Amino acid sequence: MPEEKQSVASFEAGLEELEAVVKQLEKGDLPLERSIELFEKGMSLSDQCRKQLGDAETKIEQIIKRGNRTEAEPFEA
Repeated sequence: MPEEKQSVASFEAGLEELEAVVKQLEKGDLPLERSIELFEKGMSLSDQCRKQLGDAETKIEQIIKRGNRTEAEPFEA
């Protein structure tokens, strides 16, 4: 089976799609092959969301400035 690359327009859309995949898997009534396909899709979506969060964190760190220099600070929610 060829690996399918997902293209997520936004973090929110990716998270919504990931939640839908998890709900389908949690039902437990899918054939094994379909469960595996959904699991692979979920892992891909999870990786994409994690990357988008990392990119956002990097941008926030770059924006924070101290005096005449920029210092990276961890983002605290």
